[in-house]
Amino acid sequence: MSFPVSDGPNPVFREMLAQLSKAAENIPKAQAKMQALTGVAWSDDRLVKAVVGSRGQLVDLEIDPRVFRNPDAGELSAKIVHTANAAARDVSAQAREVLEEGLPPDMAELRAQYAPDRDELPDMFRTDAELYAEQKEDR
Repeated sequence: MSFPVSDGPNPVFREMLAQLSKAAENIPKAQAKMQALTGVAWSDDRLVKAVVGSRGQLVDLEIDPRVFRNPDAGELSAKIVHTANAAARDVSAQAREVLEEGLPPDMAELRAQYAPDRDELPDMFRTDAELYAEQKEDR
């Protein structure tokens, strides 16, 4: 996708259009890069490892057999959920970096100038766990 870059009177506007055109051309590469991301996290005691795919869905879970020496289903459940959520936050942060790499530099400057207190990508990269916790609080 490309935007027409005219020889109009405003060189700043022409430069922004050129940057947007270049960013649009890089979208397929960014999408492929984002789809290949994985997030990994370990529990504090290193007994549970969670791996999530690019959408934050659990794709692998490793549980060290030492967990079963002192079986506690509630504790194990909490470790798994906490570790999977940490992995989802990891992949979300990576995806955000990929997306921000593809934005034109002038866009970041404009966001900083006109909306300094506003997150430029507000809810797009929030994890399901964060949203679920908020819904739970509202009940």
